[in-house]
Amino acid sequence: MLMQSQLDPLPRDLPFRIVSETIGRGAYASIKKAIPPKATNPVFAVKFIHKAYAVKHGRISAKQLAMEVSLHSHIGQHPNIIEWFATGEDQIWKWIAMEYAEGGDLFDKIEADVGVSEDIAHFYFSQMISAVSYMHSKGVGHRDIKPENILLSDTGNLKIADFGLATLFEYNGKTKLSTTMCGSPPYIAPEVITCSRSTQSRNAPKSPGYSANLADIWSCGVVLFVLLVGNTPWDEPTAASWEFEEYNGKRGHSTDDLWQRLPKSVLSLLRGMMNTETSQRFSFQQIKAHPWYTRKNALLTPDGKITDQLSLATRMLEGLHIDFSQQPVASQRLSQNQDAMDVDSNQPPRFSFTQPEAPIHDVTFDFERPPRANLASFSASQPINSKTARPLSGNAFDSLADEPSMSQFAPTPSVPFSLTQHARRFRDIVPNYSLTRFFSHLSSNLLLQLISDALHQLNVPVPPVTQMQLQNHAGWIKVKTIDGRHCSLHGDIVVDTYVTGEVELFEVRFVKIKGDPLEWRRFFKDVVILCKDGVYIPGGS
Repeated sequence: MLMQSQLDPLPRDLPFRIVSETIGRGAYASIKKAIPPKATNPVFAVKFIHKAYAVKHGRISAKQLAMEVSLHSHIGQHPNIIEWFATGEDQIWKWIAMEYAEGGDLFDKIEADVGVSEDIAHFYFSQMISAVSYMHSKGVGHRDIKPENILLSDTGNLKIADFGLATLFEYNGKTKLSTTMCGSPPYIAPEVITCSRSTQSRNAPKSPGYSANLADIWSCGVVLFVLLVGNTPWDEPTAASWEFEEYNGKRGHSTDDLWQRLPKSVLSLLRGMMNTETSQRFSFQQIKAHPWYTRKNALLTPDGKITDQLSLATRMLEGLHIDFSQQPVASQRLSQNQDAMDVDSNQPPRFSFTQPEAPIHDVTFDFERPPRANLASFSASQPINSKTARPLSGNAFDSLADEPSMSQFAPTPSVPFSLTQHARRFRDIVPNYSLTRFFSHLSSNLLLQLISDALHQLNVPVPPVTQMQLQNHAGWIKVKTIDGRHCSLHGDIVVDTYVTGEVELFEVRFVKIKGDPLEWRRFFKDVVILCKDGVYIPGGS
């Protein structure tokens, strides 16, 4: 049955023009691109919140909806925070116009189970700390810091987004504690869970609440950990996770392999930020005085900006690599006998979330898919021939081997010279579209069967191949599963014909709709490794 919100049209009298389908979605909101009413620039993002659905199904009060607008406008003037522009509403919808992060998800550009170099991790950590410490100086706690909410500008700078769970923890010199359950299990601070359980259990001692600012610092520590090793330290910071139990019992001196891979110089910083004793957790003053934070970094200017966009982009693209000799990473996915449509209802999180898992709707054609490679790789800084949609100076890449996403399949990943020779900014090398894609020389039926078999091996339920074929696409597979950290992971695998002067191929795009971008990257790698016989590699045997 259709939700009522599907039948409610968006407001008509808007002071801008919508120019896209949905580019992002939450449980009761969607985000679309827009432009000024009589211009084509700038392109910005507009978040549409269905007020009745949010209040009824999202357990979000009208006051909280107003708070998101108020707090975002209060802090949205920092270079590493998505800028707030304007807001408005009618009887049904509230909308928020804000900066559009053209670079997409930061963690879509980071290799799962590998991470990035110390310099890159330090660069993005420094920008994140700058943004979050600024929020806290304004008395605002984010309460949902995680990869999904860490985006990039077209120049490669970090942008923190989504203030739907933000709170004002300090005002006029007075502080208040939070009691609301917020966050994602791997990134959440342990005291948040303790507080939530104490309010839900009659027998548990009542918690006075938690400090939103200290919870944010914990989450920032987990994000730094993930930047460095490409994985989270635990599923959740509770007794249900042996990794956390050992970390807690040994006061941060974990024997887990992931901790052993960390640079020695960063360990004391992480232990300080992720101290389970909140009274001893690092403050921003202590973080910024730590030797690892103050280390020299050739990528970072004294005021927190990029010294060399092209060097950063090149190093990040070179860091993405799929090793076909590896086996898929083991993860806790659905059993084959479970209906994919029942993920949300039959697989509840082990503690409650503030936002419902079930979105407003799940309409295939309403979601804007990442552009196809033959139309997407052109630099926005190059002049475009409007008739051919190609740069006037020539093709964006001379052959498929020069397409950015192809470098991850090379034995030794390297950035094509065709990308670097005319590059002016980060986006010219690392595209804004997702790199979770591959090309195949197989027929559509064989390719869909290969993908279907791979998904079955990963215990991801899929329909018969005959039901994957759509009128305008060679294939379309809806993915609804649980990731390796027991969180929901939703998206689509879209198969389209790709014609070049060399050969006719199929392009397979993995489009994340909901979930951790690093977990989606890991899922993509698993499928590609299982489909390696069908992956086209230019010049490969």
